[in-house]
Amino acid sequence: MGEQATDPAAAADAQLPDIDWARLPDGVRASTFAAPSGSLALISCGDPDAPPVLLVPGATGSKEDFQLMLPVLAAAGYHALSFDLAGQYESAAAGPEHLSPPREHYDYELFVDDLLALLADVGRAAHVVGYSFAGIVAGLAYAREPARFASLTLLSCPPLAGQSFRGVSRIGPVTGLATGNIGAALMIWGIRRNLVPVPPGRLRFVRARFALTRRQSVSDIVSLMKRTPDLGPILREAPLPKLVAVGEHDLWPTELHAEFARSLDAELAVYPAGHSPCETSPHQLCRDLLRLFAAAGR
Repeated sequence: MGEQATDPAAAADAQLPDIDWARLPDGVRASTFAAPSGSLALISCGDPDAPPVLLVPGATGSKEDFQLMLPVLAAAGYHALSFDLAGQYESAAAGPEHLSPPREHYDYELFVDDLLALLADVGRAAHVVGYSFAGIVAGLAYAREPARFASLTLLSCPPLAGQSFRGVSRIGPVTGLATGNIGAALMIWGIRRNLVPVPPGRLRFVRARFALTRRQSVSDIVSLMKRTPDLGPILREAPLPKLVAVGEHDLWPTELHAEFARSLDAELAVYPAGHSPCETSPHQLCRDLLRLFAAAGR
């Protein structure tokens, strides 16, 4: 209680109500973007001429995962944007069949190409936040076109290279036995069953968006996360501000995230949250992002 009294961001997070996540906040605009894999659903908030911040959701997620953060970042003087990954929620129609030549599966190259295309459309170096699987994608995108990035934040990003699920608390040792299809089915089953409890409004939304999310995209992403590239050599010497942000009750233990941050020469921020600080600690996360962005400006 004392910490919340001295930290306005923590106090604001403690007062978050249960909301209708399908309804965008005032001032948040919806649009689409023509990416290499197809049409991607996009939301944005703030002055388009302000410094851009691109927040990228992960597997089974969507742009709405950041909707509590977008108005905060916009009020601080940034143009905040987020989009649904190809195959996810309102970008479900985007996929490998639209590439030239067409491919059978969602792969790292597809997601990286989509992200770089959106960054090119933004037209200026952006502060990029990659959430969970999208943290891997953002790191790979930086390796391809570092000039597109003003800073990089890896939010709840898998902290292990290779079969990244092996480090997940309690179930890690058996995750190597599951195929992408089985892993995706278990992930979706756990979310639907609310095994990691979320408020009723949030639960209604995450269950409803599965009606659109393409199962193949989730299966392919699970398979990709069993072949996670080592971001250390890519990012360790990167001359831009870097942050590893994670909840203290994340899927992976905090000590793995701390070692991951050290391997990247990045700052570490830990929140009183699970895998989704963007939903449960948005003001504290925005506070730390704004500090990071200020460092990039200096």
